[in-house]
Amino acid sequence: MKKNILVTGGAGFIGSHVVRLFVNKYPDYKIINLDLLTYAGNLENLRDVEKKSNYEFVKGDITDESFINSLFDDYKFDAVIHLAAESHVDRSIIDPLSFIRTNVLGTGVLLNAARRQWKEHSDKLFYHVSTDEVYGSLGEAGFFTEETPYDPRSPYSSSKAGSDHLVKAYHHTYHLPVVISNCSNNYGSHQFPEKLIPLMINNIIKKKPLPVYGKGENVRDWLWVEDHARAIDVIFHNGKIGETYNIGGFNEWKNIDLVKLLCSVMDKKLKRAAGESAELITYVKDRAGHDQRYAIDATKLNKDLGWKPSLQFEEGLDKTVDWYLNNTNWSDNVLSGAYQEYYQQQYVLR
Repeated sequence: MKKNILVTGGAGFIGSHVVRLFVNKYPDYKIINLDLLTYAGNLENLRDVEKKSNYEFVKGDITDESFINSLFDDYKFDAVIHLAAESHVDRSIIDPLSFIRTNVLGTGVLLNAARRQWKEHSDKLFYHVSTDEVYGSLGEAGFFTEETPYDPRSPYSSSKAGSDHLVKAYHHTYHLPVVISNCSNNYGSHQFPEKLIPLMINNIIKKKPLPVYGKGENVRDWLWVEDHARAIDVIFHNGKIGETYNIGGFNEWKNIDLVKLLCSVMDKKLKRAAGESAELITYVKDRAGHDQRYAIDATKLNKDLGWKPSLQFEEGLDKTVDWYLNNTNWSDNVLSGAYQEYYQQQYVLR
């Protein structure tokens, strides 16, 4: 193998798509998938590549310093694509310390292991995958760019901002070769059903209430997860060391408009009467500190590296709905056990 690449969080939603892309596209790369397999990590996401000769799974905790150091010693990684993170805003409000531990301390442990192992090797790369939420909240106009000052508002976004700053500090202090990307909301297959789109799909199928925070007027920019994986591929191979790249779908939707569109799509696919699913919409108390609007300007990524989204949102949403309808067992399985009670009691909408 020409390269040993560590992908952290590779059993999760975005991580599994990145792992699948790299395993299939680069047979001369050895992809080591490191995941703790917490509630959102699921090896079922990677059944199609688990027997490939250039794929290996390792279960472990990124906050365990001795374990991570031994892993770097054993595999002599040429690169890290760091996706492992606690990522749900509602959970961060309930349990902020777990987000600080995983997202900040875990990133620091990985950075330190890379610094110790790589020393002066400039041909290595630490790629840190982050979120647009580190930039805070926008008004009705404007976009997040790579120069937008950080202004995180939730424990989740603050922990990601802290990890971003650590990555930048290791680059400037130790000359560690790094790149960072900050992405907008992802959607697609294999997403844990606490996030907006799979939650609504699952509830529509079962004719359960569709909880919408406040008046549903918060705005998000939506990015198809497979386009995100392609962007990570492009940045990994062609991004400039020390740079940050914003990844967005050029695709803004108010939450309520997105939910209504999803209801319409589901009614057609389930052969229900028009408007039947929309009757399930239930407005609930707004999330504490709910950011009003996110919108990414991905011009730099497009101009410098040639990336742009491949799908219009309606096409991506159609593919996503079809996947969940054809894989209801997957959703039922990941929602079984201890999380089921939590899922039933919490209002969750990113």
